[in-house]
Amino acid sequence: MKSTDLAELLALAAIWGASFLFMRWGAPEFGALSLAWLRVGLASVALLPLLAWHQGRPSLGLLRRHWRALLALSLVTSALPFALFAYAALHIPAGVSSILNATVPMWSALVAWWWLRQAPTAWRSLGLALGFGGVVLLVWTKTGLGGDARFWAVLACLLATLNYAISAVGTKRWLDGVPPLVVATGSQLGATLWLTLPGLWAWPATWPGGIAWVSLLALALLCTGVAYILYFRLIARVGPTNAVTVTFLIPVFAVLWGAMFLAEALTWAMLGGGLLVLVGTALALGLWPKPR
Repeated sequence: MKSTDLAELLALAAIWGASFLFMRWGAPEFGALSLAWLRVGLASVALLPLLAWHQGRPSLGLLRRHWRALLALSLVTSALPFALFAYAALHIPAGVSSILNATVPMWSALVAWWWLRQAPTAWRSLGLALGFGGVVLLVWTKTGLGGDARFWAVLACLLATLNYAISAVGTKRWLDGVPPLVVATGSQLGATLWLTLPGLWAWPATWPGGIAWVSLLALALLCTGVAYILYFRLIARVGPTNAVTVTFLIPVFAVLWGAMFLAEALTWAMLGGGLLVLVGTALALGLWPKPR
């Protein structure tokens, strides 16, 4: 990985780590569905003129040519994950959501096994087991494995990360060679279509306050518009497996932002569960031990 790719990976981790902070501020006032809908809608409004200005009519032709793949992938790239993480932000700390977000590479290994018939090695199988153990530890300490809202919030995070894994593999399979800005714009336009009716149906009875609106703008323009351009560019340059390693770094920034701005405590259970998840995903990705 080149130094420029590494710098973009760190920037993406810092931006997406901050997204958990903004969701914690915005979700209580907007609600999960309305926040996710406005997030992708505003991102589309920002990205579409940029796409038209930067790449002109050929890029709009690419949107029309690949609209089926973009619409299908937008459901798992943005619509479902954004709504699920926004729901989780109502019930569990940002640091826990970000640690669960680090299971994306683990899911990616399972998706590649099922979809691409890439069977995991013994080390990768061990990584999958360790990562699953870390998730169970986090669920146990935060919810007691009961059926309360925190339990469903953890499951929502895991379902969101499964969608991200499907998105990464599907993007490389169906949209390989399509410019990152086209993929980013198309995914947000498609997600807007998916979420418009649910977002309107769930619109809050009380108008959200100023902090909620600022959080929404940060989510839409920075954590979605800018971040997805970086993300799809990394997929194009270094591949989906390497691109999703950004999830290793997101918890570091998310826990830091949560401690600074939300006064969230870092517990030993979070450290232990997070370490198991990170070690497990490193093994599942084949990052360690290095092949001979």
